[in-house]
Amino acid sequence: MTRRHTPEADLQRAVVQTLRVALPRTAIIHHCANEVAEPGPRGAKRQAILVGMGVHAGFSDLMVLCDGRVLCLELKAPKGRLRPSQEAFRDAVLAQGFGWALVRSLDDALGALADHGFTSRVQLPVRRPSP
Repeated sequence: MTRRHTPEADLQRAVVQTLRVALPRTAIIHHCANEVAEPGPRGAKRQAILVGMGVHAGFSDLMVLCDGRVLCLELKAPKGRLRPSQEAFRDAVLAQGFGWALVRSLDDALGALADHGFTSRVQLPVRRPSP
């Protein structure tokens, strides 16, 4: 069976594995399946059901809860761009005082932990503020 090239899914699996090692065992790393990939009327109906159950447009790929901190991680391929719904979600999360980060690599994920004050079982990279 041939796998399609899925850079964001591959990155997400690697980030989840890394966070499971880096964060305390009590940390919760959660992915919310937010979209139905099935095309056509059947997929639209399933998506409508999920929205009725509380699915939120633009919700981040991963949510990390640990030691009273919340961090939302949006994973993107190197050239991937945020959709307007993802930008709106980011803005709402930040306005409420929670952490949000765009992640394009494992270093980005570990740096986001450090930037948001997460305790780690591994040494996190020192990050410099963006100019």
